[in-house]
Amino acid sequence: MSLVCAISNEVPEHPCVSPVSNQVFERRLIEKYIAENGADPMNGQPLSEEQLIDIKVSHPIRPKAPSATSIPAILKSLQDEWDAVMLHSFTLRQQLQTTRQELSHALYQHDAACRVIARLTKEVTAAREALATLKPQAGLIVPQAIPASQPAAVGAGGEPMDINDQVGMTADIIQKRGKTVPEELVRAEDLSKYRQVASHVVSGADKNVVVFDRKEEQIVATLKGHTKKVTSVIFHPSQSLVFSASPDSTIRVWSVSGSNCVQVVRAHDAAVTGLSLHATGDYLLSSSEDQYWAFSDIQTGRVLTKVTDEAAGCALTCAQFHPDGLIFGTGTADSQIKIWDLKERTNVANFPGHSGPITAIAFSENGYYLATGAQDSSLKLWDLRKLKNFKTISLENNYEVKSLVFDQSGTYLAVGGSDIRVYICKQWSEVLNFTDHSGLVTGVAFGEHAQFLSSAGMDRSLKFYSL
Repeated sequence: MSLVCAISNEVPEHPCVSPVSNQVFERRLIEKYIAENGADPMNGQPLSEEQLIDIKVSHPIRPKAPSATSIPAILKSLQDEWDAVMLHSFTLRQQLQTTRQELSHALYQHDAACRVIARLTKEVTAAREALATLKPQAGLIVPQAIPASQPAAVGAGGEPMDINDQVGMTADIIQKRGKTVPEELVRAEDLSKYRQVASHVVSGADKNVVVFDRKEEQIVATLKGHTKKVTSVIFHPSQSLVFSASPDSTIRVWSVSGSNCVQVVRAHDAAVTGLSLHATGDYLLSSSEDQYWAFSDIQTGRVLTKVTDEAAGCALTCAQFHPDGLIFGTGTADSQIKIWDLKERTNVANFPGHSGPITAIAFSENGYYLATGAQDSSLKLWDLRKLKNFKTISLENNYEVKSLVFDQSGTYLAVGGSDIRVYICKQWSEVLNFTDHSGLVTGVAFGEHAQFLSSAGMDRSLKFYSL
């Protein structure tokens, strides 16, 4: 097998290897590149000529060039010209790859912007019509039929519904989910000083949902209706609504003010394993052991679509929306993380790497990173732009990850399970570790601007941490 130069794609006369990228180069080419850039051409890391390692290979004996003519000079001039062409060609290939990535990102942003514009235009038109007729407007979205090729399910009304124009981020949501870090955000050095400031006894792994008021330090509602233990709970960010899921195969929508169940969503035939609220606050994503994920309307309780990966044939263990509401992720019992396109209802990417069932997933608020936990006692971070794992945090043996959550700014990542840990993003270094719970921590959450941290555990306690 011949050695090939990574720059010229030719067999090198004087091969050497870079310890930075482990690539083979023609020595004269890499020396010229280092002289101009001072870095490895493959990954851009600093590299010097002294670091290059020569490779000893057997070369055929070549006749010496005549010393009494100018042919050697001509050959050297041609060789120098060839080297310059190869270096220029390599630079162009790098620039082409960068341009392709930037174009892909720009097209993604353009598609999201077009969806927002279309939705706003539709709402403005409907509002004008309502104003012109001076009649109450019941809703702005008109259900349409789903193409026969798309799998779908229906709710109590019996009509299939199209979700193509019903998802996406409104301008208000985009404004709330900015990529700048707010000035009020707690700094890492202050976060590291957090301690337990309150602990309350609440119900444990039973059939009830308990709503707790942190400021009043008391339970404001106990919601009863599930026939099996409650495994997932979500609080609506702007309405007095709570969503819960259970192995009894149902999803319930609760009114906190009325302490009653207002909707029962029957989207699955087996235990519901994950819940996630869409960015618009109008729809729910759910996953189940019946191998399906479902997309439902919280106002009507209708199931708008229900899809499974027939090729995988494996139970889903968790689900989470991407902040833009256009894609979402699911975890499976066979260690896979799957990314789905909501509009097309198709699996667009897979992230293998864990060796146990996926127990929790979370997207960062800037939309670039995905954090996943599994029963292999590891935490993995994935770059959604490059579709690869860039960081793996190995936890202690038998550590169980039950909950993952980024704060609203995407600066911190909290992990709940055998204990509570908080990592600062980008550095991915641990800044907090609490072991106050006597049982598994099943849920963690940040307060606004990370002003406090809350946790709930199997020890039937709700704890708050702050300065």
